[in-house]
Formats: sequence, structure tokens, C-alpha cells
Amino acid sequence: MIKNPLILVTNDDGIDAPGLKALTEVMNEIGEVVVVAPDRPQSGMGHAITINSPLYLREIKNNNFNHKAYTTSGTPADCIKIGVNEILKVKPDLCVSGINHGANSSVNVVYSGTMSAAIEGGIHGVPSIGFSLLNHKWNADFSHIKEYIKIITLKTLNNGLPKKVVLNVNFPNVIKKEIKGIKICRQANTYWIEKFDKRKNPLGKNYYWLTGEFINNDKRIDTDEWALSNNYISIVPTQFDFTSEIGLTKLNNWDFEK
Repeated sequence: MIKNPLILVTNDDGIDAPGLKALTEVMNEIGEVVVVAPDRPQSGMGHAITINSPLYLREIKNNNFNHKAYTTSGTPADCIKIGVNEILKVKPDLCVSGINHGANSSVNVVYSGTMSAAIEGGIHGVPSIGFSLLNHKWNADFSHIKEYIKIITLKTLNNGLPKKVVLNVNFPNVIKKEIKGIKICRQANTYWIEKFDKRKNPLGKNYYWLTGEFINNDKRIDTDEWALSNNYISIVPTQFDFTSEIGLTKLNNWDFEK
């Protein structure tokens, strides 16, 4: 393992999120930590980046920190970009994102700011992990999963990850003694049925709140949703090369000359 690895930490719930604090505490036990996090919640931002307005960066001076910390006006993906290229100016040994307040399993990975930050780290060639707890509450208890976060992080630093692969780690919302272990999983085949709560503002204009119903018809027992519903920690190796090998094979049989 690399001695005193340089670790870039971010999240999508914002610089003040308890999940970020918990993750930073674990990383401080492992190496040199630099935090770059959004200045406000950025959940559901996916892999959005800031290109149509200036990006602001501010260093946080706090005597209670034994690490450097910065906040940005940008998205989680922005945090990794500016963290690697402007703050560190060198490639870190690891990027971690989280701990997210809420699930990022199955199809939720597509919308996740937490996982998009990890993917951005992977794009930069850095081993990267996104951590999420299936509890949306701001005062969620993260203490019982810190041990597992450290184990997974050290395994990643010791063994490395395949190119173009990052880890999507989700924790069930149960007490420590009810966690059955860790499972390496595939992403469950799930989707959302979107619903919109239509309302009117005092001026009579319509506005909408997005809601929805989560649908999981995937009955396989090797998926992240199965693992989490059975009190296992799920780890999904997630690739950001979107090329479909099945699609390549099929489309190569198309005759575009006719």
C-alpha cells in the first residue's frame, strides 16, 4: 500500500453534511486528506458541470480540521475537476465521494451526484469510490459503517481497480449487528415511474414537484437491491465506458449500403 496516500474527498450533499464529516474522519485515519465539496446540496445533479457561469472556490479555515478543505459553487463533478487540476495539481491516490444521505443503488446511479463525482475521479485515472447509506435523514447515524468504509478503502488502495471502473458502495439502513457482510453485486434492473405533483403559486402560475414510484422487477439474487434488502453491503463495480458490446455485435451486422 502507498504510504500516506493523498485522498481527495467530496460529496453531493454539501460541505456541511454529516455524511461528509464521517467519511473525512475515516480517510484521515488512512492518509493525507483534501476536501473539495459543493457549497450547497447538489443531489440528483448527475454528471452536470459548470460551463455557463463562473466557478467560485473558497478555502475553509477551521482550526478543528487537520486537513485542507475547500468549497465550490459547482457540482460534485466540478469539485473533482477543480480539486485535481487546480488545488492539488497532481493526481491523488484515491477519490472518495459521500457518505450520501440516501441510496445510490441500481438505476439511481445514473442520477447520482455522489457517484458522478466518483466517476469523474475514474475519468482522471484515479481509483474512486462512492459511498451511500440508505437513510435520507440529515441526522443519520454513520458511526456503525465507518469500519466497513475503512476496510473497503484499504482493499482498494492495496489492490487497485481495473481501468474505467469505480466502486458504487451502498449500506443498508440497519444497526451494525444486523449487517450480514459484504457482497459484490451487479446493478439491479430497475426504473422509476415518474409522477408530478402539480400546484399553483400565489400568482396563479403552475409549478411541479417531481415524485415517483420505484419499480424493481429484478428477481436475481446477485444484485445490489437484493443484497441491500437482505442486510448486506453492496459493492457494484461500475464502468463509465458506455459502449454496449452486445450492441456492437448486432449493429455490425447491419448493412448500411442498402
